[in-house]
Amino acid sequence: MKELEKRLGYKYKNISYLENALTHSSYANEVRHGVKSNERLEFLGDSVLSVVVSDYIYKNCPDLPEGELSKLRASLVCEKSLCRFSKALGVGECLKLSRGEKNLRGSERPSILADAFEAIIASIYLDGGMEQARKFILRYIEPELKNPKPRAFKDYKTTLQEIIQKNPEEHLAYVLTGEEGPDHDKHFYVEVHLNNNVIGRGGGRSKKEAEQQAAREALELMGY
Repeated sequence: MKELEKRLGYKYKNISYLENALTHSSYANEVRHGVKSNERLEFLGDSVLSVVVSDYIYKNCPDLPEGELSKLRASLVCEKSLCRFSKALGVGECLKLSRGEKNLRGSERPSILADAFEAIIASIYLDGGMEQARKFILRYIEPELKNPKPRAFKDYKTTLQEIIQKNPEEHLAYVLTGEEGPDHDKHFYVEVHLNNNVIGRGGGRSKKEAEQQAAREALELMGY
């Protein structure tokens, strides 16, 4: 925990905020006894992140119209980006997961890592206020704007389908396993099944994005 605190570059007055941010719902449900998951922190962190990024790009990209600002913000706060930030911090190794989730390599799952990053933002915000949260967020956002990476869309679903079609007896299906959040800010969870066996899980702001993430995880597990 102390090592992660150093990597975050923020000294907590109340370390329990960070502990809560690292507690996945699977662990909280398994242990119980009043242990709370990081889901509420994730909700708050998502909002803090959106405000900070919106404010920053509004002030630093004065020539971009509203539509382009929205696209830029979406690319900066998407699951893929947040997962990358989490991995850079080594968040996965500090997560509290259930035994089952550990066996499923939950500490490497993009949706879990992205959610944990948002929860960490909220933990800093609650412990130190908006300025500390802003400083933390901009450590990751500013380099992204200065050194933009190509964000070409990859159709993981089509790639996975083409691989599976080589064996006509195999059946592929996407199953919506859950959704949360208000109508204007939904988060969806999807599993991809191969002959009723789960081969990938994903999450996203839309069902399509969640399906793409599930297909991407399946491809990674298959060695593609």
